[in-house]
Amino acid sequence: MKKGTLERFVKLARKFGAQDAKVISTKNVFTAPWVRKKCQFGCDMYGQTLTCPPYSPAPGETRKILDSYRTAILVHFDEHSDGTGIIARLEREVFLSGYYKAFGMGEGPCLFCRKCNLKSCMHTEKARPSMEACGIDVYRTARRNGFHIEVLKDTACEGNYFGLLLVE
Repeated sequence: MKKGTLERFVKLARKFGAQDAKVISTKNVFTAPWVRKKCQFGCDMYGQTLTCPPYSPAPGETRKILDSYRTAILVHFDEHSDGTGIIARLEREVFLSGYYKAFGMGEGPCLFCRKCNLKSCMHTEKARPSMEACGIDVYRTARRNGFHIEVLKDTACEGNYFGLLLVE
């Protein structure tokens, strides 16, 4: 698959409300076991939704999934964007264009339901695990692919959020 054939989806991501997007190699997406520990010991949503750990894929499984693709679209959002919603819409468009393996990972915990039904997702068409929930080191991945991202030092800082769409 040529990188240029996916550029239309980069433009579509921007049209849907993303700040930016870029076609990347899945070799430049990095997983690490410590990422899910940051979810477990730092996020109130741990274990509260099916898109969060321990329900989401562990880093080793995520690496295997990544290795079954060659290409992804890394999508950058600001704090005012519905990043996971944009990823779900983009995934659908990519799938309908013939990329039957399209799979997206959003940003942050799922907030579609007030309380998650931990037995069966009520919003499978749009609920997606976040990159972090799957053990992806978002900082390293974003930086390696030319995006600027820093730790938020206080509430006045503008956040940078990322989603990933696997395409094959």
